[in-house]
Amino acid sequence: MTETQTLEWLLDSDPALKWQVQRDLVRSPPDEWHATRDRVATEGFGARMLAHQDEDGQWAGGAYFPADFDEASAEAEEGQPWTATTWSLNFLREWGLDPVVLAGTAEKLATNSRWEYEQLPYWGGEVDCCINAFTIENGVWLGAEIGGIVDWLVEHRLADGGWNCEWIDGSTRSSFHSTISSLRGLLAYDIATGGTVATRAARRGGEEYLLERALFKRLSTGEQVGPWVTRLVHPFLWVYSVLNAADYFRKAALFDATAPDPRMTEAIELVRSRRRPDGVWLQERTQKGRIWFEMDVAEGEPSKWLTFYAMRVLEWWDAAALR
Repeated sequence: MTETQTLEWLLDSDPALKWQVQRDLVRSPPDEWHATRDRVATEGFGARMLAHQDEDGQWAGGAYFPADFDEASAEAEEGQPWTATTWSLNFLREWGLDPVVLAGTAEKLATNSRWEYEQLPYWGGEVDCCINAFTIENGVWLGAEIGGIVDWLVEHRLADGGWNCEWIDGSTRSSFHSTISSLRGLLAYDIATGGTVATRAARRGGEEYLLERALFKRLSTGEQVGPWVTRLVHPFLWVYSVLNAADYFRKAALFDATAPDPRMTEAIELVRSRRRPDGVWLQERTQKGRIWFEMDVAEGEPSKWLTFYAMRVLEWWDAAALR
């Protein structure tokens, strides 16, 4: 496909993706992409997800896991379920749903939802860095009070610069997965509020953790940390990849008004190398586990979402190089 054909292919999408293609790749007038984004609440993925919300404000009756998920379910199911409240909110937020559509949800969750860990209140967070980071993102989106979780996340950055959700089990080494999720949470807070000296410093430290490792290498040996780091997958969920990281750094650089860091060069070229001759990127892995409905293609098929994210990152990177 030519570049024009690729864009036409991307535009033939659910409103959740189409408005982002219009805004970030096609550069459509604001009234055009705004009109498409408004359709997220009434059509396609967004409308389908909203239809699954419970009367008490939750999805699937649980905060992070469905109400019917237990040890027996974990053994029977191939992967983590992605249907509970946190994941459903993540999807809706990432699809651009206007938070006005969910008016009252933050209050309902404050009253009705408790984390599976020690039944802690929803907007108070729990002990997992990734879960707390997602809650910060969803909280600033819905207007909930999440200042306490922000402070918690800043305080739980590890000595090597990043985060690890397994800190509570004694881990003292940061995780790529936990670090990118934590960074996204802090960036959402900084964008929404301007941040604080502490949140900005924590974010800089976490970014440096990844940049020192070129986004995909071990600091000790310079070797790739594992095959998963270069395997492109959508939805991102909590899963790290060079594309997930590059997408974060693009967003952070635009907010901070900074140039791309040259230490990302190899990671960017890895993303570029995954482009097929026909101009698209393939789904390279799918996350197993219970879902409300399919949101992307099967492994090995051309993914509009991955193509969009990759094209957007490369356009940002290449434009900066030209300047």
